[in-house]
This record gives sequence, structure tokens and C-alpha cells, in this order.
Amino acid sequence: MPTIFDLFGYKIYFGSNEGNAPVHVHVSKGDPSPNATKIWVPASGMPVLEHNNSGIPKRDLLRIMKYIAANRADIYLEWHRFFER
Repeated sequence: MPTIFDLFGYKIYFGSNEGNAPVHVHVSKGDPSPNATKIWVPASGMPVLEHNNSGIPKRDLLRIMKYIAANRADIYLEWHRFFER
């Protein structure tokens, strides 16, 4: 699972077999986890929380969502690099 960002102890990454799904990231504290939080990354607008299975505290989750929104272009670039090789 490729890690895109490390952000104050959280890993933001793609799942390895999800290239057919819309662009999204998984977030977990420390190493990637099957119970990771899932966030959709639309082409415009704010990211959308699918679920918070990893139980990220609300304050951290809001900071992560803002970071994802500000770095959407990099996420799209990395998504296409990874899944369209």
C-alpha cells in the first residue's frame, strides 16, 4: 500500500487493489490497517468521510481533511501514477 503522506503520526495511503474505485485515501495511526478510516477525494469541494473505523479523534480528523483538500492535486497525480502504470 503506497503511503502518500505522513501527517503528525498518521499515514495517508492508497489500498493496493482499488484502482477501479473513485479517488480515495485510507488513514491510520502508524502502520496501514484493515480498519483504516476511508476518505473520498472528489475533484472539487471538500473531501468526504466514508467512515472513521480507526477512531481518529475529531480534531485530528478535521486537520487531516483540510490537508487532503489542500493537497488534492498531488493525491490525484499519485493515484493515476500508481493505478495506471
